[in-house]
Amino acid sequence: MRRVSRIAVAGAATASLALALSACGGTSTEASSSSDSKGGDKGLAIAYDVGGKGDQSFNDAAFAGLEQAKKEFGYQTQDIEPTEGETDADKEQRLVSLAKQGYNPVIGVGYAYATAVKEAAEQYPDTTFGIVDDSTVQLKNVADLVFSEEQASYLAGVAAAKSTKTNVVGFVGGVDIPLIHKFQAGFEQGVKDTNSKAKVLTQYLTQTAEEGGFSSPDKGKSAAEGQIEKKADVVYAAAGLSGQGVIEAAAANKVWAIGVDSDQYKQEALAKYKDSILTSAMKDVAKAVYNLAKSVEDGKPETGIVRGDLKSGEVGLAVSNPTFKDDTKLQEALETAKEKIISGEIKVKTS
Repeated sequence: MRRVSRIAVAGAATASLALALSACGGTSTEASSSSDSKGGDKGLAIAYDVGGKGDQSFNDAAFAGLEQAKKEFGYQTQDIEPTEGETDADKEQRLVSLAKQGYNPVIGVGYAYATAVKEAAEQYPDTTFGIVDDSTVQLKNVADLVFSEEQASYLAGVAAAKSTKTNVVGFVGGVDIPLIHKFQAGFEQGVKDTNSKAKVLTQYLTQTAEEGGFSSPDKGKSAAEGQIEKKADVVYAAAGLSGQGVIEAAAANKVWAIGVDSDQYKQEALAKYKDSILTSAMKDVAKAVYNLAKSVEDGKPETGIVRGDLKSGEVGLAVSNPTFKDDTKLQEALETAKEKIISGEIKVKTS
């Protein structure tokens, strides 16, 4: 078992996205062996999802959690980029290599790692593995880090419905899969519950991640432009890196964009568009990654389904834009909706 940290941990606040030495991308050529299956003494390692580090969204949030763990526990970390066209076997080899090197925990960032995490975790039963956005891996040494994205998306829908002047808003999903359906369902419900006259335009960029739905800003921009031409004046994107194109289109046409996963108003790469980012529907991937690392450091590894929701404070809306934060009526409507969701009075749809 890993040593227990002597460092007192004050909390799990998200660390800033500082630059760090990044590991080489690609697939490791190291193979595992049954005689080398014990959990290691190195720190946290993460393997990125499609889009990689620098997506200003999902992957960067995971990196923030890694950076906080590195800073607080003073240990070695590693983060590895995906490669184009990689297979489940490639992902498995990457995770196995990290476990073999002694990293613990090892986290696959994204549902696409489900098969790889299962196979690697079975080979390294003394290493804790984590997977973000998937709850199908049921092993004693795996933590399924999942979120109630539909709840934050409902609040985004309330914000959109209160902010639209045309009664037309848009939703752009990266890939047509159940995970992104949760974002769409919550958003549409929030819009309709708040403004029954409002229309929601919906478009998915691709059917599969391999087609670039989460990694193509040009696709996101084109989709948003199409919705804006149809009078949408608030557009919400749940599309990873592709969402940058949605935000760019919103800024160019002087309408509102709603970001996702991270507080995109604060992202340096999006700074020139920030005045068009009303808010972002956030899920605290950074906190989930950090908390798993802390649990291993404390000798009590998290396992099973670990869910973040409105009640736990791990999903919600960003308030960095002063225009959004200072809108008293909007904030009152959001607080009322939040309280009703937490109490169960509002049951948010997931599909």
